[in-house]
Amino acid sequence: MTRSEVVAAARGWIGTPYRHQASLKGAGCDCLGLVRGVWRELVGPEPEAAPAYSPDWAEALGEETLLEAARRHLTEIPAGAAGAGDVLLFRMAAGVPAKHCGIATGEGTLVHAYWGRSAVETRLVPWWQRRVVAAFRFPGLED
Repeated sequence: MTRSEVVAAARGWIGTPYRHQASLKGAGCDCLGLVRGVWRELVGPEPEAAPAYSPDWAEALGEETLLEAARRHLTEIPAGAAGAGDVLLFRMAAGVPAKHCGIATGEGTLVHAYWGRSAVETRLVPWWQRRVVAAFRFPGLED
């Protein structure tokens, strides 16, 4: 799989309505559901079922469930080395678990889904850049 294939797959989700814990292109997804959908499209069946999780980005108590799952199934890279097709994880506030993710396009934007909207492509402005806590590559990604 190539970086451009990952970005194209992610962009194929744009406009999918936000639905917490969903992962069905065109019908509903959340940020993790978008990444799961791209995985299914390009890698194959999901390696594990996603556990139930809270939609609360500011949840102060809790495990690093998203970060730990990413470390089990993706290849961690330095956040500053992330490029097109890489998965970015975000910590929305200090002291809370990483609770948001998306796919970098390599063009200064991020494809992600968030509450009250849909899957969208957003500029990676400093507000987002400051919140990146980790970056990962899909297995089998060719440079």
